[in-house]
This record gives sequence, structure tokens and C-alpha cells, in this order.
Amino acid sequence: MGKVHFVGGEKGGVGKSMTARVLAQFYIDNDQPFLGFDCDASHGTFSRFYSEFASPILIGEEDSLDGMLAAIEEYPDRDLIIDLAAQASQPLGKWIEETDVFGLLDEMGYQVCLWHVMDDGADSVALLDDLLDRYTLPSVDFVVVQNLGRGTDFSRFQKSDTFKKAVSREALIIELPKLQSKLTQKIDFNNSSFWAVANDKGIMNIAERQRMKVWLRNTYEQLAQLG
Repeated sequence: MGKVHFVGGEKGGVGKSMTARVLAQFYIDNDQPFLGFDCDASHGTFSRFYSEFASPILIGEEDSLDGMLAAIEEYPDRDLIIDLAAQASQPLGKWIEETDVFGLLDEMGYQVCLWHVMDDGADSVALLDDLLDRYTLPSVDFVVVQNLGRGTDFSRFQKSDTFKKAVSREALIIELPKLQSKLTQKIDFNNSSFWAVANDKGIMNIAERQRMKVWLRNTYEQLAQLG
């Protein structure tokens, strides 16, 4: 069964694009084919780092969104990784409901994975609660990403009713390890893929390359739970 990953979180600055990028790198390093779509017209972060895999999509433009479905039909052997922009849930939800996208994907043999990337703030918890309430189909899987680069204390979330609701929906709850801020900044300025950062001597020094390898290894341990 193929997978369509909608990587969101609704809130800006929680690490959605970094999550989409490392998921893409995980696919590449495991020789799993995929197509990437970048829905963030303002930043285009995903397509900057993995331009050979990503196409721009504008949320709210039906023809553009429909292109994702056309891509699945044209490349049935590939999963999709969709990097959502902030505040995309309303126009995306309208498109999903009017087109019965999830029903169509189910017919085509695809599993829908809704990713919620979050910091440790109360608003991220509330947005997750809304997401769980909006999509209740058994064919939809949830992946909750506690981004340790955007928060250090997720204990309030883990004690919340929303956490219990996520567990009852069999959501996969994982952590995105913190990456050194200086290294993150250097990656952004170089527009480099994670593979290049870990291996290219012309981009990073030996200590930085090693830190990248350690971060990728720890992150891959979390992503391996996806199955």
C-alpha cells in the first residue's frame, strides 16, 4: 500500500518543512521512491533543498491541488510527501471534502498519513485536537511530531485529553531531535540537503558532518516506527 504524507501543523515556525525534508531524506537513503510537493508559496523550503523531487503547489487553487492526484495516477509506484504551509487547513480541508480525496486515495490503494508537527505551546495542542476531530475515517493515520528544536517540555501535552484522544486513535507519537542552531542556520544559507551536510567536505567541517550524521541516525530511529 502506498502512502500520502500530509506534513502540517497549521502553526508557523514549528518545523513542518524540516520534518518534510528529513522524511524525504529517509526515503532517499532507504531507496524508496517518492514525489514531493511544496505548498508553502512564501518560503518554498522543501523545494529549495530537494528541488529534484518537489513541485510547487498553491493551497486554494484546485487545479494545482488536483495535480497531486494526477501525479499519483501517473506514478503509482511512488509515495507522496506534501509539505503544507501554515494556516492551510481550511482551504485544504475544503478541497479534500469536495473531492472526497481520502475516499479516492483509499480506492487507489493509498494510506493517508496526517502529520502534526508541534512545539510545546498550548495552541499546538488545540490545533491537534481540531485535526483529530475533523478527520475520523479509519483509513487515515496520524503522526504527531514533538519537535524538540521548538520546545523542551511536552509534559503538559502528554497529560492532556488531546494526547489521550491521539492515543485512542492509534496515532504514532514521535520526537524530532534538536539540531544545533548554528548548524541549522548554516544548512539554510547553503540550501543543502541533509545528505550533503553529512558528507560534503566542501560544505561542513568534520565536526559538523558528524553532528549531522548523529542527528539523522537519531531521527531515523523515530521514523522507522512508521513501518
